[in-house]
Amino acid sequence: MELRPLGRSDIRVSALCLGTMTFGEQNSEADAHAQLDRALAAGINVIDTAEMYPVPPRAETIGRTEAYIGSWLASRVCRDRVVLASKVAGPGAWLPHLRGGKSRLDRANIVTALDGSLKRLQTDWIDLYQLHWPDRETNFFGKLGYSPAEDAHSVPLLETLEVLADQVRAGKIRHIGVSNETPWGLMRFLALAQEHGLPRMVSIQNPYSLLNRTFEVGLAEVAYREDCGLLAYSPLGFGVLSGKYLNDARPAGARVTLFERFNRYSNPQAERATAEYVALARRHGLDPVQMALAWVTSRPFVTSNIIGATTLDQLEANLASVDLRLSDDLIAEIEAIHTRQPNPAP
Repeated sequence: MELRPLGRSDIRVSALCLGTMTFGEQNSEADAHAQLDRALAAGINVIDTAEMYPVPPRAETIGRTEAYIGSWLASRVCRDRVVLASKVAGPGAWLPHLRGGKSRLDRANIVTALDGSLKRLQTDWIDLYQLHWPDRETNFFGKLGYSPAEDAHSVPLLETLEVLADQVRAGKIRHIGVSNETPWGLMRFLALAQEHGLPRMVSIQNPYSLLNRTFEVGLAEVAYREDCGLLAYSPLGFGVLSGKYLNDARPAGARVTLFERFNRYSNPQAERATAEYVALARRHGLDPVQMALAWVTSRPFVTSNIIGATTLDQLEANLASVDLRLSDDLIAEIEAIHTRQPNPAP
């Protein structure tokens, strides 16, 4: 497994990262441990989670994902072999069971969230602590058509950065990153860090796949030039790029089948594009999943590609993508599809 620099830090992370947001909802604790064992054996050293996982978030399950990872770390005694990444939730009344729906990226919330994550993960430190989404009115989670809005309750970026710096000094976290962030937000964090001598963001975790290449518009150059690479999430568009949902199919137990809210990548234009990508893979004798993942992993601004699975068979297929090299001709055909149907599911 190729190891890549995590920003300008001293950490190197595997080209594939294990995503865990199904742990505690679609996956049991035993399932989670089996996936973690297999990923570690395959050379994956970075595990991504969040305080609000599993997804969809529910009062009965929130924090369970971290708890499953924590019990695995304790039983395997492998903390020194793992780059552990977690996230603090931004504001959202849609999460009433997380700090009463009043989470902000301020001192009280960040410290409370971090201490809770450390306890559930059964560890003294988190290697990469990420801001799950911005504490301001802006575009993320697929929102387009930016409209300027004043947010009197937004926590200033400098205040958030100063709180994170204190946690770094306390030894609770090693490095920091952002998620679902914009070019403006990432550049402001980097500028503030330089101006005030504060920790620098080492990564950005945003969606990126054949169905959503909006990261390329403004953020790819920032990620590349500022050594703040992408941790790509949803590289299969909630599994849509496998082709298993084509023609209105809804396999039993699959995420889109179980949870209606996971429809971001299921609109008609995304389905048309998916059909083309799946057909392209099959013409070349490739697994559509492995083609889609290999393409993301190969992009020069990607630090690590976050794969997720609900079965070990799915995980094995995802892992095999790391050895796939796409030909120039195949990439040209991918670009042709993208030209006909650009970003069908932003």
